[in-house]
Amino acid sequence: MKKILILLLIATFSFSSCEKDDICDANTSTTPRLVIEFYNITNASVLKNVTNLKVIGEGMTEGIVFNESATGEAKYLTNGTTISIPLKTDANSTTYNFILNSGNSNPTLIDIDKITFNYTRNDIFVSRACGFKTLFTFDPNNKYVHTAVPESKLLKWMQYISVEKNNIDNENETHIKVFF
Repeated sequence: MKKILILLLIATFSFSSCEKDDICDANTSTTPRLVIEFYNITNASVLKNVTNLKVIGEGMTEGIVFNESATGEAKYLTNGTTISIPLKTDANSTTYNFILNSGNSNPTLIDIDKITFNYTRNDIFVSRACGFKTLFTFDPNNKYVHTAVPESKLLKWMQYISVEKNNIDNENETHIKVFF
């Protein structure tokens, strides 16, 4: 009887140290990116494709990768109506240069607008495997600052910016609409 009890105790202690695998499921919601849709300024209900849009974060030398399968400069360009870009999880603002017609051989056709997004952050524990995710809320008094580059330039290619959702907690909805 003592041998069986000792055997059960040894088995219990050896199995109690086992843990399930700490793998974060790919379907688990993580820190959401900012979703921006582009619209036609003359017909506000019509989506409009951007042409060779490149988005570069302040202090960065390379743009956001929109085409992972492309090579060279093409991987940083998009021609769609919607983009998703990350916000900084360690600061309360993120600045990007939005370069329309990037790489055009005629420099007068390249337009650059600079936007600083201002927000507060809330870190939420997801799981031991996935860690934390950050949710963002736009600053109600100063959601963004929009300037042309260079700042002496009078016209911005983004003519109107509308914040559609103040809380950035998922990527399934449009947070910002840009009209141009």
